[in-house]
Amino acid sequence: MKRIAIFCGSKMGNEPVYEQAARELTEALVKKGIEIVYGGGDVGLMGVVAETALENNGIITGVIPDKLYEMEVAHTGITKLYRVKDMHERKALMADLSDGFIALPGGVGTLEEMTEVMTWAQIGYHNKPCAFLNTKGYYDHFIAFFDHMEEQGFLYKSLHDQAIVESEPVELIARLVAKS
Repeated sequence: MKRIAIFCGSKMGNEPVYEQAARELTEALVKKGIEIVYGGGDVGLMGVVAETALENNGIITGVIPDKLYEMEVAHTGITKLYRVKDMHERKALMADLSDGFIALPGGVGTLEEMTEVMTWAQIGYHNKPCAFLNTKGYYDHFIAFFDHMEEQGFLYKSLHDQAIVESEPVELIARLVAKS
């Protein structure tokens, strides 16, 4: 595993533990020599991931749509920044550049990005592992909803078969690397 895409919030969240978990995860990835691909922003948890990677001499690649770049939320000091036309191109390029995916806490954009790559895996577009960093139980309700979808007969595989869910960054990375 050479590169992992991180999907995360453009906001910090209300709890300091989210920032701490983002830092810990990023530091652990860099220590393992794993490059990071992310949304290219310098705000919220995205900014934390970028700054932490840079502080630890990691390689971090951002992929940002023109609209967000023009809104001045791009991190222009990272290793490499791709500017793309729209969100569709962003997700496709992030997926192409990455060997696996991690969702940190975030909003609907984070959920949409992660569920899309999970859908792509389900229909055979890739076989890259997907993982959720479930900091402070952030994804508990989401996981419960996946269990509900399975109980109601709408999933081909349960979330537990499709994705890794861990609350500790180091454990999550170990499981992600083992699954690749």
